[in-house]
Amino acid sequence: MHKRYGHHKVHFVRYADDFIVTADSDKTANEIAKLIKSFLGERGLELSEIKTLISHIDYGFDFLGWNFRKYNGKLLIKPSKNSIGKITTKISDVIKRAKAWTQEDLIHVLNPIITGWANYHQSVVAKYIFGKLDHQLWNMLWAWAKRRHPEKSKYWIVDMTLATSIYSPKF
Repeated sequence: MHKRYGHHKVHFVRYADDFIVTADSDKTANEIAKLIKSFLGERGLELSEIKTLISHIDYGFDFLGWNFRKYNGKLLIKPSKNSIGKITTKISDVIKRAKAWTQEDLIHVLNPIITGWANYHQSVVAKYIFGKLDHQLWNMLWAWAKRRHPEKSKYWIVDMTLATSIYSPKF
């Protein structure tokens, strides 16, 4: 049985094997979910129960590393908490691996990671997140620099860091 949803607001957005379906009501969303499960089942595929979510836009949802949510009637797209956690962990892991690296080597490894993440999220509401990550990165790098020069003063560390810095990684 095919049912038309022409008079309902139903939209389908797909990127590779990820997709979202928006609907104007919870009832319509549940009907569409059943249709999708049936469609995929006929092809030997199934929806991931973990990734499948029916949510009101006021509560938001994550898609492709972004969080989509309406705040006071205004749709805001921000980096998702999962995406923020992954980049923080990735940078932290690199800095932990870099205990014996030179400052230049650490910068050369961190720059593409930071630049790629920042470029991906530059088109969404990310100013607050960029500032927060910049602060976290500064703290991680400060701890790295103090560990590298335990007998030196903080003023010496700052002077040497600035004098030898090729480019200071920043969000």
